[in-house]
Amino acid sequence: MNHGAGRVTIAGLADQLGLSKASVSYALNGLPGVSDETRLRVLALAEELGWHPSSSARALSRARSDTIGIVLRRDPGLLGAEPYYMSLLAGVESELSETGQSLLLRMVGGDAGQEVAAYRRWSAEARVDGVMLFDITFDDPRPKLLEDLGLAFVLHGNREAVAPGKVLLYNAAADARMLVGHLASLGHRRALHIAGPAEFEHEQDRRDSVAAAGRELGLEFVFATSDYSMEAGERVATELVRDDPGITAVLTSNDLLALGAQTALNHAGRENVAIVSWDDSLLCRLGTRPITALDRYPEEQGRRSTRLLLDQLAGTPAFDRRARPSRLVPRGTSLPAPQHASR
Repeated sequence: MNHGAGRVTIAGLADQLGLSKASVSYALNGLPGVSDETRLRVLALAEELGWHPSSSARALSRARSDTIGIVLRRDPGLLGAEPYYMSLLAGVESELSETGQSLLLRMVGGDAGQEVAAYRRWSAEARVDGVMLFDITFDDPRPKLLEDLGLAFVLHGNREAVAPGKVLLYNAAADARMLVGHLASLGHRRALHIAGPAEFEHEQDRRDSVAAAGRELGLEFVFATSDYSMEAGERVATELVRDDPGITAVLTSNDLLALGAQTALNHAGRENVAIVSWDDSLLCRLGTRPITALDRYPEEQGRRSTRLLLDQLAGTPAFDRRARPSRLVPRGTSLPAPQHASR
C-alpha cells in the first residue's frame, strides 16, 4: 500500500482506516470509547507509518489549566504511613497556593499501566499543564512519553542525563558519606544497609555511594533490598542481624524500614545495634530510643520542584535545580560499636 509522503496525522490515519478522528484519537491516547479491535488496528497502522504526536503542536493548542498533576504508585490507604511524601506534597501545595494554582493527585497502586493511562488522559483532556515524576526506574519510559504528549514535567533524581534541565537533583554521594561517616566515627566496622526496590535508580545510586564511602572509611556493608514498609525492615533485620554479632549498625533507606529494624533488634535483645535512617520524620523522634536520621527537607523539595515546573511552563530559566543539602540529626540510636564486636 502506498501511504504517501509527508507527516502522518490523526486525520490521515482516520481516512485510511475509515474511522472518525475522535475514534483514532481515543485509540492513540488509550482512552475508552473504542473497541479493542479498533484500538489494535489504529495502533498497528500508526506504528507502520511511524506516527508521532507533535509535542509542540499539542503544547501550543492546550489551554492552560493552572493545574499540575502527580501520579503516585501507592495504595491510597497507605499514603498516610509515608511521612516523606506527605511532607513533600505539603510543600507542593504551599507553593501552588501562592500562585493560585491547583494540584491534581492520583494514586494507582503498583500498576504502571494505570499511571501511563492517567498521563494520556490528562493530556487528551487538557487537565494539567505539567506533572512531577518520582521513583525513576532504569530505562524509565515516562520522560519520553511525556515529551511525546507535550506535557511539561520535572522529576526527582540523582541523574541529570535522564531528562536534562528537568531534574531536581539530589546528592546521594554527600548523603551517603554523612551517614557512613557518622557510623564510622562511632567505631562501627560492619553494618547492614536495608535498601528499597532495586528497580529504582536512586536506590542503586545510594548503594554505590554507601559502598564507596564504606571502602574509604573502613566500614564493610552487607546489602539487602526490600520494599519500604516497616514489616520489611523487621523481616530483613531479623534474618540478617539477630544472629550475627559482627553487624553492629543498620542503615535504612527510609524511616519505616528503620522502625521495623528497631523492632526486630529489640525483640532479639540486640538493643546495642546503632540505627540510622536516610529519611527523617516524626516517627523517628518518638519512642524510648529516637532514631538518628537525615533531614532531607521534603517540604522544601516539594516547593523547589514546583517552582522548577512553574518556571519551565513560564519559559523562565531555572538557575538552581539542586535539592537543599541534607542535615544529619543524631539521636538515641547513635550507639558506639561494642568493643567486643568482630569484623
